[in-house]
Amino acid sequence: MKRSVCWIMTCLALSVMPAALATTAANGQWVYPVIKNFGGVHPLPHAAVQPDAKTTYKAFFYVTWASSSPSKVNPGLVHLARAVNVMVASGVPLAQLHYVALIHEKAVFAILREPYYHLRTGADNPNLALLHELHKAGVRLLVCGQALAAMKVRQSWIDPDVEISLSALSDEIIYGNKGYAFVDL
Repeated sequence: MKRSVCWIMTCLALSVMPAALATTAANGQWVYPVIKNFGGVHPLPHAAVQPDAKTTYKAFFYVTWASSSPSKVNPGLVHLARAVNVMVASGVPLAQLHYVALIHEKAVFAILREPYYHLRTGADNPNLALLHELHKAGVRLLVCGQALAAMKVRQSWIDPDVEISLSALSDEIIYGNKGYAFVDL
């Protein structure tokens, strides 16, 4: 009986959530269900294609572009936050998102700790809070070890929420073989 009541309450809560989010969006406001202040979404419960809340989603995001200015947050990382927020706002539980982000090429500086970012760019790193939120949400953050070597970036300069991988090339193959969808940001 107790289990049935819990199941009914859960179903009721889930049925109300999209309506509440739609009301917020209808009022012209962005919602940030998981990654706060980054990657806001307008829920569209009547859009033609909707994620299935019972499906597990695996995606490999390839973040390669730098910001237009060192004082601006990396747009690829913002899109990554939106990928988390849009799925959760659509009813997919966070635990069913298996996201990996590989930071490579010109985006590498976005993951530098202070004072190294400042030394390289002349600005404070605006990406650190977003990196922390993505990591906290379960996104695995990787940086290409070969890119670090080529750009003469020491491993000790990397934000602790980011792991160093062997190579972007090997990561694409490895995660592709595991069934991850490839998303170029």
